[in-house]
Amino acid sequence: MFSEATVIGTGRAGSAIAARLRERGVEVRPDAGLRLLCVPDRAIAEVAQAIEPGPWVAHVSGGTPLAALAPHERRFSVHPLQTLTLTHGPEQLDGAWAAVTAETPEASERALWLAETLGLRPFALADDRRALYHAGAAMASNFLVTLYRAAAQLFADAGAPPEALVPLMQRTIDNGFELTGPIARGDWETVERHLAALDGSGLERLYGVLAEATPP
Repeated sequence: MFSEATVIGTGRAGSAIAARLRERGVEVRPDAGLRLLCVPDRAIAEVAQAIEPGPWVAHVSGGTPLAALAPHERRFSVHPLQTLTLTHGPEQLDGAWAAVTAETPEASERALWLAETLGLRPFALADDRRALYHAGAAMASNFLVTLYRAAAQLFADAGAPPEALVPLMQRTIDNGFELTGPIARGDWETVERHLAALDGSGLERLYGVLAEATPP
């Protein structure tokens, strides 16, 4: 579909994407027929406006609408649904899903090509549902970090090794998020003991909100 691409941005997403494109035989160079914007969300509109109309222009943001790519009409978005770091390479993209947003069949064809070339599993996402989708992604990834940090603090305070939480969290994922523990059993006395133990820790409110949001 594209034999060459311009990757704008050298951060976590841009580095992994550029490396994967090179692996797949796509030349990464300036002024190519595909301009792929891997810049912070707040910079997408400004960068897009600086590109002369003509090439295909796409971004990899999860929450930014296609209107940010104005004035370009040949545009689409491919959002890798994955957390990326600079310490790892393009293998981070392997097997991850990707939200694909396009306004025309021609754009959709190119977006699907890009997703599959990057090693992603594409699914269509309506442009007006991006904020809802991105909120879900943030909850799943960002708040997992919050939960681990909170649980690790309690483990450290109890004299237990925080790293022991990782296999527990991984097994919960592997088990398809099947709920176990006191809430699943309806053991509210234990939940109350937890809240009493957390009093003054700064985490009692977080525990309470999560407990209320967790149906047995």
